This record gives sequence, structure tokens and C-alpha cells, in this order.
Amino acid sequence: MSAFKTPREICLFVSELGIKKASSSSPVLVALGVLAGAFIAFAAEGSNMAAFNLLADPSTYGMGRCLAGVVFPTGLMLVLLAGGELFTGNTLMAISLARKKITLGGMVRNWTLVYLGNFLGSILVAHMMVGSGLFGSGANMLGGVTIKIASGKVSLSFLSAFYLGILCNWLVCLAVWICFGAMDMAGKILGIFCPIWLFITSGFEHSVANMYYIPAGIMAKANAAWATASGLSPEKLDALTWGAFVVNNLVPVTLGNIVGGAVFVGLAYWYACLGAEERCGA
Repeated sequence: MSAFKTPREICLFVSELGIKKASSSSPVLVALGVLAGAFIAFAAEGSNMAAFNLLADPSTYGMGRCLAGVVFPTGLMLVLLAGGELFTGNTLMAISLARKKITLGGMVRNWTLVYLGNFLGSILVAHMMVGSGLFGSGANMLGGVTIKIASGKVSLSFLSAFYLGILCNWLVCLAVWICFGAMDMAGKILGIFCPIWLFITSGFEHSVANMYYIPAGIMAKANAAWATASGLSPEKLDALTWGAFVVNNLVPVTLGNIVGGAVFVGLAYWYACLGAEERCGA
């Protein structure tokens, strides 16, 4: 027995999984979406806690990204191994759509409900982090870095955020792909870890992670000590708003995530592994 699935076998597995996802009940999708959003938020806050002092210093910023990347993969491990529905991973349902196993409406329904659940889970953790007072860690520097990260994300141009979203979910869906291909728990964990470490170290943009990063910063800036520790000007702080979160980051990053996962992983492997034989059989 092989220790892992071939790309063709993974493609078929993902296709069958997409059929189940498209037919899942709405309450279940939202509930599992909330769990997944919370799991990714735990990974985001934990990676910030591990690396905030390094991220605050330009001379150690790269090391900070690398350290944050070591912690963050735990989020996707929890989603895939403990159970959850994550919008970015579910862009692989494009394989089921390409094989005409599900409808466009069924896929969009799944994405919408899961996206809503992810948002609720992420916001819940962000709210509790602010309320816990943990952002006061490191002489308020964790709060300051949280605000600074959020400000940087809403300052991206549309095209930059879109491209960073593509690059991110290309790697995230490869992590999901490798996890599905591994036959044992150790292989799944390692398969998840490496691509996610690379995406975080690189500084790419993940829509669900940003549902924690940016709202946490928006909520944290209401604390004067944390806002001061961010070192941001009043103008930069004023620009960190819910509207900027949605328009400047969430929309372009989400679109980029869809392209990165559905096109560069899902449809690419469908075309390479199944497309030719299915076209011939049609």
C-alpha cells in the first residue's frame, strides 16, 4: 500500500468531497465555519504573540515573519484534522464543478455560508483577545503591533492585495492538497506545515486570517496605550476603519484567494489529471 495518494487520486477525492460540501445543511456549514474561523484566528493571535517584538523592529522583521510562520500552521491543522469548513480551502470545490458533479449555485451557497461562519468565528476571537487585556503584553507592544499590522493591510492597493491573495491561497490549497494525499497523521501535519510556513513568512494575504488581524486592530486602537505603542500617526489610525477593512482588503484578497485556490490548484490539477480523459469520454 502506498504511503500517499497520487495527484489523480487526490483530485478524485477532492471532487467527491466537494459533492458532500455542496449538499451539507446550512446550519452545519455555518457552525463548522465558525469553528474554522476561530481556529485560524487562534493561529493569527498566537503567531503575533510569538513574534511581535521581532516584527516591531525593521532589522528583525524577516525573522519575525519566519517565527510567526512556525506557529500559524496550527490553524489549518485544526481545521483539517479536528474538523471545520474554511472558505479558502473550499475553493477547491471548483474541481467538482469542472467535473459537473455540483452546480455553480451549490458551490456559491457553500462558499457564502462558510465565509459567514469564518467571519463570525474570527470576530469572536478578536473580541475576546481585546477583552482579555492580552494586547497589553510586552509593555503594550503586542497591541501596538496588532494595530500596525491591521493598518498595513488596509493600506494595500487593490492590485497588490489581489496578487497577494492569489499567492496566499495557491500555497494554502497546496497544503490542503498534500494533507489529503497523505495517508497518516504525521504526513498530514507535515504536509500542512511547510506551505503555510512559507505563506506566512512571505507575507501573503489570507481573507479569513484578515478577518482576525484587521478587526483586532480596529478594536485595539480604541485603547490609548495600545494605539500609542503602534507608533502610527493620527491620520493612519483614523484610516483604520471597518469600511477600509472591507473595501481595501477583504474584497480584493477574497477575489485573489478564489483565483489562487480554484484556478492555480483546483482547475490546474483537474486539467492535468482528469481533464483530458473526461473530455475524451464526453
